[in-house]
Amino acid sequence: MAGLMTAGASSPLRAEEPVKVKVFVAAMFEIGQNTGDRAGEFQHWYERYWKDSQPIAVKGALNPVHCNADGVCGSVLGMGKVSSSASMQAILLNPQLDLSQSYFILSGVAGTPPSRGTIGAVNWATWLVDYDLGHRWAPEEGEPGAPTFMPRKGYEALRLFKLNPDLVQWAMRLTADTPLKDSESARAYRLRYPQETARRAPFVGTGTHMTGDTFFHGPGMSEQAQYIAKLYGADDYVITEMEAAAITLVIKRLQGDERVMSLRGAVNYDQGNPDETTLQHLDPAPGQTAGGFAETVENIALVGTRMADHIVAHWDRWQSGVPAPVK
Repeated sequence: MAGLMTAGASSPLRAEEPVKVKVFVAAMFEIGQNTGDRAGEFQHWYERYWKDSQPIAVKGALNPVHCNADGVCGSVLGMGKVSSSASMQAILLNPQLDLSQSYFILSGVAGTPPSRGTIGAVNWATWLVDYDLGHRWAPEEGEPGAPTFMPRKGYEALRLFKLNPDLVQWAMRLTADTPLKDSESARAYRLRYPQETARRAPFVGTGTHMTGDTFFHGPGMSEQAQYIAKLYGADDYVITEMEAAAITLVIKRLQGDERVMSLRGAVNYDQGNPDETTLQHLDPAPGQTAGGFAETVENIALVGTRMADHIVAHWDRWQSGVPAPVK
């Protein structure tokens, strides 16, 4: 038989057409359910786009994919480089989804150095840098005051990604004036830090996102992250996170990275204030945390949905590639 036939039909059965994805939103974790409880990285996106969706199971992905009729899809990929990139590869290779023209928003919470960010701020990446691919040694085993990191040869194409400058410019143009949420607890917490930027209200910015499976912390590690960013020729290190460079590598290998965006909201500083040690900051006493988590995850979605909605509403201009930014 040339094909399966339905009873009384004159044409073969056709496989269901894959979903043509215009924007794919990748979160890394959720707290509890996708709706109706405390929101993690996915809930605000889910409640905007997918409350009435039917989940699409994807073999090899940590969680199902959700899609709406406008071609906006999303999923929770898992935390860390291995889980998140494995989920992304499974989703990209799944025949139920056509992501060949998709724009990707890699979305989640993060840390920030107090000299460059503040609690509740939202940041679009200009560069993604892998923090882990290199050699490290204890400070006392090297020259006093010298860096304790050296890049490992052979990883040049894996450790550094310059994201599409036109896409970053569009993102800032469309979202820089987004009204952002704040909280009394976050405002009070900021006053523990002397840095002017650390005391700012939430804002939308850009910079380098540093991807590391190690949850590095303290002024020394923050300085090392900035050293690595500059060593590689990237912009200032502004965000510490655990997934974006690995996810982007998977997307780049399968279809290119010209449509990748990394969007992060700061829920903590990458170091303590002058009156606490690094270990005290890592393991704060009850009531001593930064606050502002709920507001930050909402801010991420407030900013990111502006970008997603614009792309979908003007798909005739965006389908074939990023339009030239308006000057």
